Amino acid sequence: MTRPLLNRRLDGFGTTIFAEMSALALRTGSINLGQGFPDTDGPEEVREAAVRALRDGRGNQYPPGPGVPELRTAIAEHQSNYYGLEFDPDTEVLVTAGATEAIAAALLALVEPGDEVIALEPYYDSYAACIAMAGGTRVPVTLRPEDSRFVLDLDELRSAVTDRTRLILLNTPHNPTGTVLTRPELAAIAELAVERDLLVVTDEVYEHLIFDGEHLPIAAFPGMRNRTVTIGSAGKTFSFTGWKVGWVTGSHDLVNAVRTVKQFLTYVSAGPFQYAVAAALRLPTSYFRDLADGLRAKRDLLSAGLTEAGFGVFRPAGTYFVTTDIRPLGATDGFDFCRSLPERCGVVAIPNAVFYDTKERGTPFVRFAFCKRTEVLNDAISRLKQLRS
Repeated sequence: MTRPLLNRRLDGFGTTIFAEMSALALRTGSINLGQGFPDTDGPEEVREAAVRALRDGRGNQYPPGPGVPELRTAIAEHQSNYYGLEFDPDTEVLVTAGATEAIAAALLALVEPGDEVIALEPYYDSYAACIAMAGGTRVPVTLRPEDSRFVLDLDELRSAVTDRTRLILLNTPHNPTGTVLTRPELAAIAELAVERDLLVVTDEVYEHLIFDGEHLPIAAFPGMRNRTVTIGSAGKTFSFTGWKVGWVTGSHDLVNAVRTVKQFLTYVSAGPFQYAVAAALRLPTSYFRDLADGLRAKRDLLSAGLTEAGFGVFRPAGTYFVTTDIRPLGATDGFDFCRSLPERCGVVAIPNAVFYDTKERGTPFVRFAFCKRTEVLNDAISRLKQLRS
């Protein structure tokens, strides 16, 4: 057969770097600070809610396509309680198989072949694949290192908009840089979207993992409710990444468009876990505060350890990732650095270049995850200090 088997739109998309580096961690017995998953489970009461749902026969068969009513109601309550955003749980909330499916369904629903999609670079690798599957053209606007954070150039964003631009794909708090977009930055993006009649798809899965600043949903800004698809997830907030429960909120028309696509992807998923996530979203505010406080301490621990090991460190305002600069260690290529790191000191990280269209912009940067037990982080820090010797 002479014709390529893989759809040309996905040319260049092979095995993800996360699969490669996690396999490397297993093969070498290294500490995996690459892929972003916790090494402990979430709240006991949430796990027990899942067990009760299984035993009571709730969700063991196909749940409703949009998600179980209890979870859709809890999502709507969460958006109202924390952000003052009101959504009808019956028509403006959709449950998905994690945030990744939500992103895919939103882009497949809203992007026509040839449409341009602006994404803040560096970005989670599924963004590029989903834009490609939709037939869109990816237009990166790069967050650039400035002092101790990565910063959005609003003039560059405005210049990137053309007559072919369909939507802006946001992520705040931002993976991998840890940047949290500020009120003035979000206000400027909202004004641009209204002025140029753009849609916004916003990935807010790290909304409760903020250490500096505050999370401000762009859907709450003037003129944005009816042009914004907001994506959330239980995995990061409650430390149940394997359950794959995500959601979409937005206007009836936007959510209906996303649901039209979603029904032909997974149709439904995670039935019993949906009831558990409904219980999780109703945990007291102290849970979310304690979550952020605990991760802030781990951020500070790993950031200090990486600095002592010789890395340049960009202190994240949110998420559970630290981006580092490897040039102070005499290295320049993040891929080579990460592939050799397990043999050198028994730690796995992720090269940020995989999150860039222009790989050279991300070549000297490497990402470490700190959503691990304190003793694991201390062990990793001890190992990483070998790099200075």
